[in-house]
Amino acid sequence: MMQNKYLAHKNHLEYKYLPEIVFGGIDGSVTTFAVVSGVVGASLSSSIVLILGFANLIADGFSMATSDYFSTKTRNEQGTSRQKPTKTAFATFLAFLVIGLIPLLPFITAFITKSSYVIENQFLYSAILTGLALVIVGSLKGIITGKHPVKSAVETFIIGSVAAALAFVAGYLLSILVS
Repeated sequence: MMQNKYLAHKNHLEYKYLPEIVFGGIDGSVTTFAVVSGVVGASLSSSIVLILGFANLIADGFSMATSDYFSTKTRNEQGTSRQKPTKTAFATFLAFLVIGLIPLLPFITAFITKSSYVIENQFLYSAILTGLALVIVGSLKGIITGKHPVKSAVETFIIGSVAAALAFVAGYLLSILVS
C-alpha cells in the first residue's frame, strides 16, 4: 500500500470515515450551489432558492447515503472492506447536510434578518462561502487520496464552479424558453 505523505496515521479513528465526509461534503456543496445558481440564473425568488435548496439537501443527501450504504455493504460481502454500512452512510448524509447547507446560509440570513444589504448580495455571499467550502474539502480530499492538497483544492473548486456555471446558464435559458 502506498504511503500517504500528508497523513501519517491512516488507521486513526478520525480518518476512518473521512472519505465519506469529504465526498459527501463535496457533493452537498456542489449540488446545493448548483440549485442556487440555477434558481438565480432563472431570476426566481429567494424563497424558491430555499425551497429547492432544502429539498436537494434532504433528497440528494439521502440518495447519496443510500448509495454509500449499498457500496460499503457490497465491499464487505466481497471481503474488501470491514466497515459498517450504516455508519458510512450516516457520515455521508451528515457531511452532505452540513457542508451542503453552506450555499444556503446567506439566503437563510437574508430571510431571517430582512437586511437589504444581505438580500442584494446573497448570491455573491453564497458563491464565496461555497468556494471556501470547496477549497477546504478539496484539500482534505487531497490528503485522503495522497495528492497535493492545494492541487486537489483547486481541482475541486474548478469542478464546483463549472457545475454552478452550467446550472446558472441552464436556469437562465430555461427561464427564457418558458416565459
